[in-house]
Amino acid sequence: MGEQPHITVLLDEAVDALVENASGFYVDGTFGRGGHSDRILERLDADGQLLAIDKDTSAIDVARHRFGSDARFAIEHTSFAELSRLVGEREKAGKVDGILLDLGVSSPQLDEPERGFSFLNDGPLDMRMDQTRGMSAAEWVNTAAESELARVMKEYGEERFAKRMANAVVREREQSPITRTGRLAHILKEANPAWEKGKHPATRAFQGIRIHINNELGDLESVLDQALEMLAVGGRLVVISFHSLEDRLVKRFIRRHEKGDPVPRGVPLMESQLNRRLRSRSKAVKAGGDELGRNVRARSAVMRVAEKLA
Repeated sequence: MGEQPHITVLLDEAVDALVENASGFYVDGTFGRGGHSDRILERLDADGQLLAIDKDTSAIDVARHRFGSDARFAIEHTSFAELSRLVGEREKAGKVDGILLDLGVSSPQLDEPERGFSFLNDGPLDMRMDQTRGMSAAEWVNTAAESELARVMKEYGEERFAKRMANAVVREREQSPITRTGRLAHILKEANPAWEKGKHPATRAFQGIRIHINNELGDLESVLDQALEMLAVGGRLVVISFHSLEDRLVKRFIRRHEKGDPVPRGVPLMESQLNRRLRSRSKAVKAGGDELGRNVRARSAVMRVAEKLA
């Protein structure tokens, strides 16, 4: 199957919230296919700079092809969990005007069976966003303990039948290794006794495995802490999440730094002593009807925006 066009989610909303200074230094932590980067560059003047990051070698190729001749643009092939190092190398620590994180999997990754993300199209069971390093989903599925399989599907996929599914996977892999997405999807589907209307029975389990293989929540926790240090005062953090675990993590992070340091009850403190470091700039933003009509994958997107105070 050929690559489907990638429609950037919440494009205007994200870039409007992000770019305040046309001459500033910005980070697109998840380049994808460059929709946000393209719009950010449109907003920057000749002195503005954009650092883009992506784990996916295909995204790196697209970035170099689309923007390689733009002196304001740089692309790095790694995880956004390397943010502090990349920004530090450019002597911009504490001087970044905005950081954008568009989480989850891009349409091309989902639509290419050979990437192994999709339970709808049979392909090699890979699921790595960066195929140059780390353990593939096939390696993990065929070696992980049954308890670990169940934990990942329950914790990261929020799959209530995780134990049954893990047991089925172990039983089937004893017959022969599970190396294809189609076979894994069938095993998980058969082990799921309560199918949700409009949702493939393997959806949650696949999500859990993908999040584990790519350390998505660990990387997100790490980059949020780093972003707070890398941003300039007044700089913006914009995060687009696609499932509740990510959004909950981002929401709690912003709320924690809005409140400031914990203070024992009854201890008198001035406002300036609370160490509030972030201010939320809006309620959760979701895609409108027009965007949902163009792109069904936008239905689960939630955007949160915060500004660094100190």
